[in-house]
Amino acid sequence: MTEPLLAEASGVEEGFDRERALEEIRAGFALPQKTLPPKYFYDHRGSQLFEEITRLEEYYLTRAERALLQAHADAFVASVRPATLVELGAGSAAKTRILLDAMVGRGVGRCYVPVDVSARFLRAVAEDLRREYPSLLVRPAVADISRRFALPQDIPRPAAFAFLGSTIGNFGHAAARRLVQCVAEDMRPGDRFLLGVDLKKDAGTLLAAYNDARGVTAEFNLNVLRVLNAQLGADFDPAAFRHSAVWNPGERRIEMHLVSARDQTVRIPGIGRIDFFRGETIHTENSRKFERGDVEALLASAGLRLRRWITAERPLFALAVAGLDAPDLA
Repeated sequence: MTEPLLAEASGVEEGFDRERALEEIRAGFALPQKTLPPKYFYDHRGSQLFEEITRLEEYYLTRAERALLQAHADAFVASVRPATLVELGAGSAAKTRILLDAMVGRGVGRCYVPVDVSARFLRAVAEDLRREYPSLLVRPAVADISRRFALPQDIPRPAAFAFLGSTIGNFGHAAARRLVQCVAEDMRPGDRFLLGVDLKKDAGTLLAAYNDARGVTAEFNLNVLRVLNAQLGADFDPAAFRHSAVWNPGERRIEMHLVSARDQTVRIPGIGRIDFFRGETIHTENSRKFERGDVEALLASAGLRLRRWITAERPLFALAVAGLDAPDLA
């Protein structure tokens, strides 16, 4: 048997894996630069906050990607004729509806498999989609896309695997390669991988997108502490931390941090006492920015070839289309 696509998990609301969480957080807080896995942003409230972020004026990413999908989804569907859409990190599936409309409109769409870490949020999205697309089989999978989970083996083919929103930029280099490799292992000839990537641009535009005037991104960042309090019995005081987003030019990424506003001690049952000095940070998320060559190399590391590179005249964002077979368009 071949290994399945990603790793089974139940999100931070149902079936929370306490022992794994303690292991990850203990390891992250033992580093000279304390870190937290960004997946712990996404309880129901965290998912809602992220959806609010995507509607902010400063957050250009969602608008730019949506415009590309609206302009190119029908041609993509006409070329690939996907019977199934598997979407990693589906969220509210707002942009996904553009692809589903094209699939159903052309009479090829039969199945949609949304994958996300928040069980409650995903159930609600699946119910909405079943009402909107009565001819479509919606098979949600609650999973942590940083690990492995079993994709249903009986999905109709060809399949389009979508990873939108430049979420790939949240992964380190090795983790991004592992994720793409997992997708490639589950693909068959004729399947396609549709990858959304945010492009490198001036630091001012990037910093504004992660430091919005309304403070929604700050609230989203702080939500990780509330999740740890709720799920692990930790005693973080969110008011004792502040949000910070900085541009790291060497790594070509935005880094999100939580900055301790004072010397303080936090206790997490199962881990114990954790001391913070004033100004010390917890590194909570990266958002890497890409150039075309980066994406080609990432895909090639998994045996995938770039077939199409889709961007606008002002290149804020790109859609990369990859497959296992030989390319017909660079």
